[in-house]
Amino acid sequence: MQVDVLTLFPEMFQGPLQISLLKKAQEKGLFSFNLVNIRDFAGDKHKTVDDTPYGGGPGMVMKVAPIVAAISKSSAKGGPNSKIILMCPSGKPLTQEKVNALAKEKHLVILCGHYEGVDERVRDLVDEEISIGDYVLTGGEIPAMVLIDAVVRQIPGVVKEEESVKKDSFYDGLLDYPSYTKPEDFCGKNVPQVLLSGNHKEIARWRRKEALRRTLERRPDLLAKANLSAEDKKLLDEVSCHE
Repeated sequence: MQVDVLTLFPEMFQGPLQISLLKKAQEKGLFSFNLVNIRDFAGDKHKTVDDTPYGGGPGMVMKVAPIVAAISKSSAKGGPNSKIILMCPSGKPLTQEKVNALAKEKHLVILCGHYEGVDERVRDLVDEEISIGDYVLTGGEIPAMVLIDAVVRQIPGVVKEEESVKKDSFYDGLLDYPSYTKPEDFCGKNVPQVLLSGNHKEIARWRRKEALRRTLERRPDLLAKANLSAEDKKLLDEVSCHE
């Protein structure tokens, strides 16, 4: 996957995109990124990319011409395979389902909004608008990093143990089950005995039940949308009876 990030602050991405799994994905040739400074497409010597809003009001608005020029150049590389995404508070909330879908794309062009946002006419070139939550950040750079991290780890081969990805929170609509490691006893708090039993069938059942319990307690809204099996419903009944 190739990702082009259109931003006013490309230096923000140098660290986060070059460590951990994202670094390994690049070394494997599974992911590459290109940072595009929108200021490079400004038409004046001062590289002006914002201006006051028509109609008055506070703040500044990102100008349409530099953004359109940056999008056009980046999307030309991927042609019809390019998907252009605008990170903005008014976009659709990012979900695991959306992440999984984007992980199948070949070329993402991610536009980071800033100031009071982008000139509305920019949206004519955008395929999707995505938000990472109902709050406002200084710009779209950090949301873009969140999107890239979430998407890249879903690309086959990025995570060494692919089964681990499938058991992440939200992958199948539920929160993840509790995890433990050594020591077995820490200040009187013990690892559940079932995890020490070696009975893989019982361990799997316990983990699924605990995932359902955690989702019921913390995010019951997810259960309404989850695709629960007959066994899941049975486990959920067991959990509910002990609440």
